[in-house]
Amino acid sequence: MTHTVIFFSGRAESGYASSVSKSLSVKFRADFKEQWAEKGHAGVAMDQVTFQSDTVLSDVHILLPNVRHLMVRLNSVGQPVFVSKFRILREKEQEEVQESEKSSFLDDDGDLDVVRQPKNLACDREKVHPVILSQGGGTTSDEEEDEGDEEECAKDIIKIEHTMATPLDDVGKQIWRGAFLLSDFILSHPDVFREATVLELGAGTGLTSIIMASVAKKVYCTDVGEDLLNMCQRNVSLNSHYIQSAGERGVKVRQLDWTADDFLTDSDAEFSWSEEEVADLHDNTTVVMAADVCYDDDLTDALLRTLYRITSNLRKPSTAYFSIEKRLNFTIRHMDTSCEAYDHFRHCLKQLGEMSDGRMKFTVSPVSCSFPQFLQYERVDQLELWKVSASSL
Repeated sequence: MTHTVIFFSGRAESGYASSVSKSLSVKFRADFKEQWAEKGHAGVAMDQVTFQSDTVLSDVHILLPNVRHLMVRLNSVGQPVFVSKFRILREKEQEEVQESEKSSFLDDDGDLDVVRQPKNLACDREKVHPVILSQGGGTTSDEEEDEGDEEECAKDIIKIEHTMATPLDDVGKQIWRGAFLLSDFILSHPDVFREATVLELGAGTGLTSIIMASVAKKVYCTDVGEDLLNMCQRNVSLNSHYIQSAGERGVKVRQLDWTADDFLTDSDAEFSWSEEEVADLHDNTTVVMAADVCYDDDLTDALLRTLYRITSNLRKPSTAYFSIEKRLNFTIRHMDTSCEAYDHFRHCLKQLGEMSDGRMKFTVSPVSCSFPQFLQYERVDQLELWKVSASSL
């Protein structure tokens, strides 16, 4: 049987009919290894799941105006790595962005408004010099460190390393609109997160963790894959001017595999957890967050199991925030547009809210997205934010 994957925008979702119904409910207290084996993934870690697909490119990199994508290096697997700058907008600029979004792309008649480049720009173009690239982690060059001087050190400038188009299993190396939405929410409600200990699941490039670290006491920024975690660590270093990093504050980049039963505590492994960090997480965490991580049903199930496992071991009541973009994909199964990954996420949230195991109570509610916009991107109607409050019985 030939499987077809159809892409519309942002992350991809499967567009083929499976011969086996995916009606397996999420069992939060069941033995995860047994469930994972039943799906044919026994012994398979989260970062070893292979997707058969073409490359996908985030709308952030396509639509964001006036952004300079500077290629700086090749990562350890040979992918080009770029650096983009994002500025935290001030109040007046927020109003201008929101006003421009209302009229963006369409003219008075409702037709697509194509913005054309003005002529005779040759004399205004920036000088471009060749850069010798090396493959691997490396460190930021002196030229990169010095290039912006005053601008780069400005409090409102965020620099993020990322890739451009990637296969589906590498989408964490791109920047997605869901991360901007969750960042806007954090910047709009700083008092909610001030001095909190926060866990981010599926952090990707680390953008949301970096924004959170401007107000929170400590952020555990987690994902899987050595190359991705190295990129995330570099982004934390690039934005040290924005992060509260005194003493035990700041961002700690750690590995957290949703398909594993416990934390990686092997001292020889990079990005492993110390016993003190695991204890600190359980004793002090009050906020969990994840930005645009639900694009595969199996991983969504694993995400919700991980949420249950961690929150049920926290000493304090906690609140989780999930941002997600509802992506419309044409599927062969329905011969129509649908949002299967989004629908599965909503189904999992519904089960979580209805669960009664005598140990935990979860309250699920949508969050209005009427808060101000601090980062420049297209806040489409399909972007949503969900809140899950967890407390022990």
